[in-house]
Amino acid sequence: MIKQYETVFIATPVLSDAQMKEAVAKYTDLIKNNGGEIVYEEDWGLKQLAYPIQHKTSGFYYLIEFKATPEFVATLETQYHRDERIIRYLTVALDKDAIAYAEHRRQVRAAKAAAPQVEEEPKAEIAEPEVEPEIAEEA
Repeated sequence: MIKQYETVFIATPVLSDAQMKEAVAKYTDLIKNNGGEIVYEEDWGLKQLAYPIQHKTSGFYYLIEFKATPEFVATLETQYHRDERIIRYLTVALDKDAIAYAEHRRQVRAAKAAAPQVEEEPKAEIAEPEVEPEIAEEA
């Protein structure tokens, strides 16, 4: 039985772009070569960690949504555990509501990316109404 999963891993921040792409390719190929199907991928980039992990305070985050058999998840996580470039990982099975939410999130992201970037006009300052100074009439 094939289920849909979402996996996020954090790679060490000392990797170059080429090394990060190589790590991502390794895991996407692993999924494909074991009968899985990649549904969606997203690079979250370099982010600060909430707490130090292995004396590192930041890491490269990457999300992969995929469909595979439940037995494959153990294989994937074993590979994460053996890879010294990966400092944390989490894989969760998505239920029907989570799948619907993930699809909605992808559509919103795609719409934002496709929409032209409109620069917001600076708001005009509201001018104080001018009050004419009262002139005392001379009697």
